[in-house]
Amino acid sequence: MAQMNLPQLQNLIKRDPESYKDEFLLQRRHFQSLLSVFLLRPSQYNKGLDELVMFMAQVAHCYKGELSTFAQEIIDVLQNHNTVLDPNIRMTFCRALILLRNKGLLTPTDLLSLFFSLLRCQDKSLRKFLQNHIINDIKNINSKHKDMKLNSTLQTFMYSMLNDHAKAAKMSVNIMIELYKKRIWNDAKTVNVLATACFSKVTKVMVAALKFFQSSDDPEPTKDSDDSDDEINPQAKALANKFNKKTRKRKNMLEKTKKAAAKEKKKKGDAPSFNFSALNLIHDPQSFSEKLFAQLEKRHERFEVRLMTIDVISRLIGLHQLFLFNFYPYIQRFLQPHQKEVTKLLQYVAQSAHELVPPDVLEPVLKTMVNNFVTERNSTDAMAIGLNAIRELCARCPLVMNEDLLKDLIGYSRYRDKSVMMAARALLHLYRASLPTMLAKKDRGRPTQASIEIKAKKYGEIEAVDYVAGAEVLLEEQKKELEKEKEKEDAGSDSDSDWVDVSDSASEGAASDIEEEEEEEDEEGGDESEEEQEEDAENKEKETASGSKSDAQPGKPATPAKEKVVKLSKEQVAEEKRREAALISSTRILTDEDFAAIDAAQARKHAEAAKNLKRKAEALYDSAERVKLEDIENIYKKKRHDKEARMETVLKGREGREKFGWKDNRKNPFSSKTNREKKKNKNFMMLKHKVGQKIKRSFKDKQIALRDHLIKLKKMK
Repeated sequence: MAQMNLPQLQNLIKRDPESYKDEFLLQRRHFQSLLSVFLLRPSQYNKGLDELVMFMAQVAHCYKGELSTFAQEIIDVLQNHNTVLDPNIRMTFCRALILLRNKGLLTPTDLLSLFFSLLRCQDKSLRKFLQNHIINDIKNINSKHKDMKLNSTLQTFMYSMLNDHAKAAKMSVNIMIELYKKRIWNDAKTVNVLATACFSKVTKVMVAALKFFQSSDDPEPTKDSDDSDDEINPQAKALANKFNKKTRKRKNMLEKTKKAAAKEKKKKGDAPSFNFSALNLIHDPQSFSEKLFAQLEKRHERFEVRLMTIDVISRLIGLHQLFLFNFYPYIQRFLQPHQKEVTKLLQYVAQSAHELVPPDVLEPVLKTMVNNFVTERNSTDAMAIGLNAIRELCARCPLVMNEDLLKDLIGYSRYRDKSVMMAARALLHLYRASLPTMLAKKDRGRPTQASIEIKAKKYGEIEAVDYVAGAEVLLEEQKKELEKEKEKEDAGSDSDSDWVDVSDSASEGAASDIEEEEEEEDEEGGDESEEEQEEDAENKEKETASGSKSDAQPGKPATPAKEKVVKLSKEQVAEEKRREAALISSTRILTDEDFAAIDAAQARKHAEAAKNLKRKAEALYDSAERVKLEDIENIYKKKRHDKEARMETVLKGREGREKFGWKDNRKNPFSSKTNREKKKNKNFMMLKHKVGQKIKRSFKDKQIALRDHLIKLKKMK
């Protein structure tokens, strides 16, 4: 069989191996002779050897006995002459070995050591090819079920490669990161092996490991529950629709209540998801962060690498609530408006804050941020970014702020620049929702049921609750049912009387009309500032107080219910509700309907708390969430558009609009035109001789022309 017919021979051997065994043995001997000749000059390309190697690999499963040493021969050639081999021949040998591995004639551990030794070759395409094969091979091994024994062996081998050649260490790190992202090697051993790579002396290996810990595992986007009304508790809708007629206020209140109910339902139903699942698998995060910080201080890497290290340390501190007090003075010296990547540094400061950090440790950092950013000698953008960073820091450690400093910062809510004003108001809203006792009375806003229940915690204090929050709603429902039964009994006893009290119904109708008018006025005046709304609330309270005093005449005794409301303060009312909730929780077995009613009431509280905010209800901060760079760089300023951006918006507004200009309103577009219409399309030179003809002159123009003509004749004489 001639050498040119190798593909035909390959096809015939796969169909009937026994009949073509002699032809195969002939090609086998020919391969050995070509290989011995090639080894004399391994840097020279040999086309015949290239074709024969792939032929042998294709039919190796048919003659396992005759080709038992074929794989070892190729491995020996690659190990002894890996750097001097011709690139094409070297790639062919690797393809042949991969083909043998796919046929089950080689184990993955046999190939790994060889492929990692080939990384010393200056061949980028070969390294990329080998990396893809290793990843796909391990993925196929674990496709049906995970082979823990083989995975452990391979992980141990890759761990040993971290101390080998720089390119081999970099490739092993890349392979482990890719397998982790594909959720094949997402166990603690892989993560901790990559954690050791953060201390590699090779900068590229260290940067690859730091980038891995920087990346976040964001959960898959779920369908927004606001789009479907079936997922929302129907009792939440009933609580939101308390208004008498359909208004914008009713619609907004319904939307806020649905969002709050959906958010509470998602928190309870979903499994806990972590943005940094890799950081959660580290065995000893405290010692890991301390080693990273020691390396950060000793090694003088470029600024971008130091930023990565600071980011990983801050995420570790915030996620595991670690104590690394030396980290804050180190990062404090970089907090300057002119510093490169200062917004990222501010983000890292907020990430490293948590409730267990003593306020004394974070207080110098906060003062540095205030002194360097929130001053009028800086630009308004720097002031707004500083206030945003302070807000994110205080959201995770509220006790770091003192009342005097908070009062000064909130004073910027009346600043002339809108970006600074909105940033200061966001800080005000944060403390209204988390720690309203730190604010002055005029800055706390209108008290809601949720704000009254907020209790200020001391450092390290944990609130242990022994009752179901909001269970007092069930007691109120029982009271309403009893009142309805009493009303029915009273109506049955008074059914014989012929008199009807009209004043009560009239007063109820008038009250409902007044409520509707007030709702419409609230909607029209929704753009008023918060200060004006607070002043109106104070004036209304004064008027109601004066009205109650004037109504309390000596001849009319006040009702005991009103006296009780006046005597009880807001804190006493909240304490009474806690006592009722504890009573219900300890004396009743709550059903699913009871929990649904409690969830609806809690959603209503959150909606009322976010009612006065101009931001959405999701503006309330959660210290467990990741600090977003957009929240710090969020500046409320209308950006200047260049000419291209303006033209883009202009052309976008013209889409779907009729063309501007003269329209041909004829019913039949093919009908003839008038001479006047045809004249508009003619060339001007064709109409020039007709211009000015048949034009009637006025009497004054004729007089002027006659006078000029007589003067001309007189001169000629």
